[in-house]
Amino acid sequence: MSLELTNLSKSFKDDKVVDGVSLQVPEGKTLVLFGPSGAGKTVLLRLIAGVIEPDNGQIKISGIDVDGAEAEDRNIGMAFQNFALFPHMDAHANIAAPLTAQRKDQSAIQSGVQALAKLLKIDHVLGHKPKELSNGQKQRTALARALAGKPKILLLDDPLRNVDAKLRFEMRLELPRLLSDQNATVIYVTQDYKEAMAFGDEIAVINDGIVQQIGTPEDIYLTPANVEIARLFGDPVINFLDVTLQKDATGVFVLISDKRIDLDANYSHAIGSECTLGIRPECVVFVNQDHENAVPVTVEAETPLNEKTVNLCLTARGREIMASRPSGTDGPENGPAFVTIEAANAVIFDKQTGALIESEQSTAEGKVT
Repeated sequence: MSLELTNLSKSFKDDKVVDGVSLQVPEGKTLVLFGPSGAGKTVLLRLIAGVIEPDNGQIKISGIDVDGAEAEDRNIGMAFQNFALFPHMDAHANIAAPLTAQRKDQSAIQSGVQALAKLLKIDHVLGHKPKELSNGQKQRTALARALAGKPKILLLDDPLRNVDAKLRFEMRLELPRLLSDQNATVIYVTQDYKEAMAFGDEIAVINDGIVQQIGTPEDIYLTPANVEIARLFGDPVINFLDVTLQKDATGVFVLISDKRIDLDANYSHAIGSECTLGIRPECVVFVNQDHENAVPVTVEAETPLNEKTVNLCLTARGREIMASRPSGTDGPENGPAFVTIEAANAVIFDKQTGALIESEQSTAEGKVT
């Protein structure tokens, strides 16, 4: 089943928590709703599920307007942050509930529950009631229940939030495969950019009830719509340097520590503008002094981060810049050094508004939503 939202809005008193949201999720695809706490993600899921009614807008499932349809008639599986488990039932019975409602035989129920419980590492607590479960176990039980009935649409509200780091990593690998096998249309809510990148066919970045950008994980990472989105994706965080775009006979460029960094010629329309240059740390590369346009820096610190080595550097003018490289590769630990900027992957933002300045080519192609 496909899912389509058109100009959906919801307010509680004077607080508009969902503001004109329009989204399309094709059948069998996963859309990740990504944003900070209080952005409106959970309310949007509840609107889709039919738990609450919108003030304005339309929800269509497979092209059919579901306005007024009861939650149980929408063929939607839900796993919300508050778990919503049946307190008088053990974990096994909670997971089995949708299968029982579908009148499956006991063999099918048993095999379905066991398979999900084993995958989600809760097979050892199936006989426990919710009050005997940890928050992480409750969350995984709620997720298993949502998956058990193989609904056509799945709404998953931060389902790995209370899961420990090791299991979260495993689930990032296993859960996308499971969702794909079910061929469900999925809306997956998270505040973790790594989950968003791992699970989403597309990501919708939402804040203050407004969708700020929709795109593939690659689009969101490489061409974020504004400075705030750029900050949210990536670890270590993106570097920002205030620059002024310049142009001469050879092309468009900026100066960093009086060294020329050439940019795409399609930024000619922003010449003379005060901008913020966004540079991912992996695009800051240590080089020899004789490298063309090598930028002098001082390496202040070095630290391991996941499978990377990260260096904090200062430019000649005292501006901080982070450089990231794969662990085990050579690089200076401290003191004077030189870097080059891989400008092909740099992004440029308006200094005043923080909005992405698109290249003329990207504007023509309509790349950023």
